[in-house]
Amino acid sequence: MGFDYALVHLKYTIPPAALLTLLYRPLFTKLDVYKIAFLVAIAVVATIPWDSYLIRTRIWSYPSYVIVGPTLLEIPLEEVFFFVVQTYNTSLLYLILSKPTFQPVYLHAGPDASRGQWRTKRLAGQTLLLVAIAWGWRCIKEEGPGTYAGLIIVWAGPFLLLLWSLAYQFILGLPWTNTVVPIMLPTLYLWVVDTLALRRGTWVITAGTKYGVHLWDGLEIEEALFFFITNTLIVFGQLAFDNALAVLYTFPHLFATPPRLPSPALLMRALLTPCSKYDGARLTGLKEAVHRLKRKSRSFYLASSTFPALLRADLLLLYSFCRVADDLVDNASTAREAQEWITKLHKFLDNVYSDTGSSLVVSEHVRSHFPADTQSALLQLPAAKLSPQPLRDLLHGFEMDLAFNTAPLIETDEDLRLYSERVAGTVAQMCIQLIFQLYPTNLPTEEQRKIVAAGNHMGVALQYINIARDICVDAQIGRVYLPLTWLSEVGLSYDAVLKHPDHVQIESLRMRLLDKAFSLYEKATGAIQKLPSEARGPIRVAVESYMEIGRTLREDGYVVKAGRATVPRWRRVMVAWRTLNK
Repeated sequence: MGFDYALVHLKYTIPPAALLTLLYRPLFTKLDVYKIAFLVAIAVVATIPWDSYLIRTRIWSYPSYVIVGPTLLEIPLEEVFFFVVQTYNTSLLYLILSKPTFQPVYLHAGPDASRGQWRTKRLAGQTLLLVAIAWGWRCIKEEGPGTYAGLIIVWAGPFLLLLWSLAYQFILGLPWTNTVVPIMLPTLYLWVVDTLALRRGTWVITAGTKYGVHLWDGLEIEEALFFFITNTLIVFGQLAFDNALAVLYTFPHLFATPPRLPSPALLMRALLTPCSKYDGARLTGLKEAVHRLKRKSRSFYLASSTFPALLRADLLLLYSFCRVADDLVDNASTAREAQEWITKLHKFLDNVYSDTGSSLVVSEHVRSHFPADTQSALLQLPAAKLSPQPLRDLLHGFEMDLAFNTAPLIETDEDLRLYSERVAGTVAQMCIQLIFQLYPTNLPTEEQRKIVAAGNHMGVALQYINIARDICVDAQIGRVYLPLTWLSEVGLSYDAVLKHPDHVQIESLRMRLLDKAFSLYEKATGAIQKLPSEARGPIRVAVESYMEIGRTLREDGYVVKAGRATVPRWRRVMVAWRTLNK
């Protein structure tokens, strides 16, 4: 009886598990627990017969003085725990690294996804794995130095072949931070741990079943291969799981109401769905939405990664519509052209919400009257989940922007509040509508109205932050959103601000606007707690990520930059993590 193997866990596997759990704890969902438990169960069930065979045939062994004693099919319990903790650690690292990625945009629709280049890649991977399995089997039959390596490959190869065949698009297409990094970091770490264990004799590989080649002093090449392959299996398993979820949650015409915790049979059905049945138009809309959000609002893109997948897709499509509509008006060459775009957008909403309108009518109108690069944003708007009034009010906000071409518009506090309600409060209202659509609540109707109203106030607060940040940027396009009454109080004119937006008096007005923003924020923030639990934390992250811009602007000595990014990425990440931990 001994404790050497137990000490390996106490020193090297449990501390990373605790650290990764601490890091990911605020993001943990029931679905994450389900995914990890599912893979841990598969890892244990699939590994026990193989590991038991290796011990019974003396390919590797554990001296009695390094283990506590209890075994399962001759496998020390410390070894069984290793299956669990390795799968847990690698899975958690994968979840952390993949969280920012909106994975559905890496699906490929249509016949091209199942033939040509993709088919060649799939067949190449399958061929390589089949050759490796055949080579492994030959090594086992020869009962020579390649026995251990052959047993590793013959055991793991069929699983890798299955996972590759089901999820090769994700395995090849996702960013390397989602694939290579979560495989290699745990592998390198376990190589070091294994080196120390082999040197201490915690476990022993029988001579004659191994090549005697070392990756470095103390690390057998077979052990290096084992940990690389097992971590690859874990990550491929996570990728296949996420590939199935992406199909389930992205295509309502295929899976209308997928459960929050889908069964293995449903996951397999999603993976086996032909790419030709995917909704290519929806995928295009989501891809363009992600691109717009990354380019235009890095704070909200970071915050969006904390939302559940179904809600995140709807929010991305809503943002895409709002961004496209705003750009059509802002980028118009003349005021008349801008007004024409607003009129066309009103007509679009008329068609969408008409009792007699059809999707064909909406589609024909969009394709006839809007540029090709904007069409998916309109056609993929989740209008069925939204009431029309906030969308119409948003267009009225654009009309207020357009009025700047003829005369200053924001004369009083009330004008500023109305403008902000239309261009930002409406968006917050629609976000809450999407949340209540996806996560029905038992709250009374009046209470729901109060939450929507609080969302409107929060949207206004965020718009005030936006205006305070962009005084110089707005002046460059001929706009000043600070009320004329405020300018008059400090002895400035509208034209003076356009010419010198960095005037010393502007700073006091910026602080006044920020004070109003934080006052509204304090009044509205309590309503977030009444939202469904699935959306509560992510909404706080979205709000706090933007409010951090305001806190930055308030810091002594901070110099306002002409650009739009005022908070470093690391600081936004810390804000998100602290917010979710509250």
